[in-house]
Amino acid sequence: MSKKDKFSEKERDPEKSEYDTVLNDKELNEQEVAEENVTDALLDLQDEFQREKERYLRLFAEFENFKKRTARERAEMYKTAGEDVINSLLPILDDFERALKEIEKSGDDNLYKGVALINNKLRETLKSKGLHLMDVKAGDTFDADSHEAITQIPAPEDKLKGKIVDVVEKGYALGDKIIRYPKVVIGQ
Repeated sequence: MSKKDKFSEKERDPEKSEYDTVLNDKELNEQEVAEENVTDALLDLQDEFQREKERYLRLFAEFENFKKRTARERAEMYKTAGEDVINSLLPILDDFERALKEIEKSGDDNLYKGVALINNKLRETLKSKGLHLMDVKAGDTFDADSHEAITQIPAPEDKLKGKIVDVVEKGYALGDKIIRYPKVVIGQ
């Protein structure tokens, strides 16, 4: 109710005193102040709600990223969990190969078959765990990222310059990770 309306009421109702009008004005002012305080408090609560909502969303996104990262790390760990054990078995695989070559020279077929059977069983077991032999042979192009050059010799043929002349030690990979680089001799 505006002041103009109040004065109109006063003119209509002569019994109302000026004191009553002042009291009504004071009550209206107090009511307006109270409404402003409620409005300010509501705005403050809305701002706080928005801040908390944004904080919650950031925290949720951070947690989702954490879950994805740990899942990736766990999958990578499972792929290469036995890397140390498999690395320690690689010299045994090399020994089996040397033994098979020597047994083949001796001509004992039964001994060769027995050792070859054990060798194949060990290789298949390691293959099931993710180990695979890197396919490198003489004549392949040398790649510093996937081969280890132990020496260079004059190339026996021109076409072997900058290429692999001999493979001294085989290389192995566990999943996508190379755990032992093949040791090769390069033609110069």
